[in-house]
Amino acid sequence: MAINLLLGLQWGDEGKGKIVDVLTAGYDIIARFQGGPNAGHTLEFEGRKHVLHTIPSGIFHEDSVNIIGNGVVIDPVILSKEIAELTPYNLDIEHRLLVSRKAHLILPTHRLLDAASEASKGKAKIGSTLKGIGPTYMDKTGRNGLRVGDIELPDFMERYRALVEKHINMLGNYGVQIDYDIEELEKEWFAAIDVLKTLTFIDSEHYMNTAIKEGKKILAEGAQGSMLDVDFGTYPFVTSSNTMAAGACTGLGVAPSAIGEVYGIFKAYTTRVGSGPFPTEDFGEDGEKMCMVGREYGATTGRRRRCGWLDIPQMKYACALSGVTQLMMMKADVLSGFDEIKVCTHYMYMGKKIDYLPYNIEEQYLTPVYTTLPGWSEDLTGVTDQNALPENLKSYIAYIEEQLGVPVTIVSVGPDRTQTIMRG
Repeated sequence: MAINLLLGLQWGDEGKGKIVDVLTAGYDIIARFQGGPNAGHTLEFEGRKHVLHTIPSGIFHEDSVNIIGNGVVIDPVILSKEIAELTPYNLDIEHRLLVSRKAHLILPTHRLLDAASEASKGKAKIGSTLKGIGPTYMDKTGRNGLRVGDIELPDFMERYRALVEKHINMLGNYGVQIDYDIEELEKEWFAAIDVLKTLTFIDSEHYMNTAIKEGKKILAEGAQGSMLDVDFGTYPFVTSSNTMAAGACTGLGVAPSAIGEVYGIFKAYTTRVGSGPFPTEDFGEDGEKMCMVGREYGATTGRRRRCGWLDIPQMKYACALSGVTQLMMMKADVLSGFDEIKVCTHYMYMGKKIDYLPYNIEEQYLTPVYTTLPGWSEDLTGVTDQNALPENLKSYIAYIEEQLGVPVTIVSVGPDRTQTIMRG
């Protein structure tokens, strides 16, 4: 049995959490494979809104096991708060949420380093969520990090103290003043470590491969988006992990041959949070309308998202790198009321018209070339059948399928799990 994989095709915030929640009923295991608590996966059902940061989005389905894989970095404080918020729902977190021993821990001092690094950059800042994720991945690749499995070792405190001391010494190198009370930070952190200890730790690569052999149905859940991939995204304005399909293999300990369907989630338009190039950003009334109607504010940070039109070369790039087999369009309802829908089909890049994503997409080198399609005015939020979708939306979907060569199998017309249209 293959692992199906779900990932974002743009700059994150595509609506992955909702689709995982919708699809979970068909799976035995939901596994997060990368990222940290900068991800905010929003789920809405039965009149309630839930935002998950580290816990996989299948947690509300009592028949599923949810795994935090080795590729994830965990802030015990944020995780413990997530668990506390789920307490009223009697979800048996202790047995249904499994944590890889090889997942790395975000320390309080990682967050301090993140803040100092960002402050030192001035106008060149990355747009970090200041959750300590970048410094944690730096310690991981620098072979200094602490992992969940280290909590079980007798010398855990020695390892912790050595790393904290190193971090505090590093803070002075940034040339900025960061105010902090390490004793208060550690008090909260170690209380959260006690909560983490109540969960089930697993050797996740062994668990996952055993589950594959046993024929379990598995859905791997990605965080952030393809254009934030540390290798293939808009570097350096990226996250610190691999958000592409390949990240699922290293983030869960499974072979590439284990990957089956690859679900690519995208908005009917495009958004981006933080700094970095965004070729199709709309600075006018249309971009503002997308933001207001789509409630485009970060689930984790509350930051306003930059909005713009769908970018076909960018989408082709993301689909190719991850081998996307099915597309899932989110927030189609937000575009209701636009007389015209613009779609970027090419770029003018250094005086040449191209149809692919080049090395440098900063605005001084590249400008988008648009085609215009007719919009629609109908309210989609109550539509339950694909045949009832407006003809112009059907044409928009068909155009995207033709351009990308991948079928759109789900269209979301609202935030609730019931506002999801299956298309074959």
